[in-house]
Amino acid sequence: MRKVARPCWFLGGLGVALWLGLAATTSGVRLDDNNLHLDGDDLRLTPPPQFHFLSGKPLEKLRDGATLVYLAQLSLNASGEDKTPLARPAVNRFLVSFDVWEEKFSVTSTALEKATASHLSAEAAEGWCLDHLPLGIDGVPHDKPLWIRLELRAEDARDQAAVIGQSGINLSRLIEVFSNPARAQQMRWEATGGPVRLDDLKREHRSSRTG
Repeated sequence: MRKVARPCWFLGGLGVALWLGLAATTSGVRLDDNNLHLDGDDLRLTPPPQFHFLSGKPLEKLRDGATLVYLAQLSLNASGEDKTPLARPAVNRFLVSFDVWEEKFSVTSTALEKATASHLSAEAAEGWCLDHLPLGIDGVPHDKPLWIRLELRAEDARDQAAVIGQSGINLSRLIEVFSNPARAQQMRWEATGGPVRLDDLKREHRSSRTG
């Protein structure tokens, strides 16, 4: 019997694996100008080298037919020590599934920009998720040194109960999730960069890109 990944377009928890107990951490990955670009009034990023969240234990779960849920936040600060964001952090919630026959990924953005893509390689799926995490920079100084922080973690039942209500995803509560440290057994990935200046970043519009 053909084994296929479960649909990845649910907004709630039905059919979605909650995957604590796979403790793993990726930190120390650096972001630089090559990973960042401006798109109108948004700051967007591409995956830095060695920042992979669709490999290892997560990939094993996907190959077993699970749909995985990732919470993501991108924030901008005035210094590497001050964690007070200069703008409202960008947050999103992604569902990822895997077709074991085609060996391709499907991804869905459920919070900020609702969209779906399929038949993607692991690298393309990771890039798609991070591209759907635009950080608004209206009012942020373009000529000052800034620090940027990317955080990604596995969702568990307590996160899900906090951020999903009858009307859908609560973005304010999703931001609050990242104000607390990740739980001991919660898989998480982090990347930081700075100082960077917005004036030094290249501009690239979504309409000029494919995928």
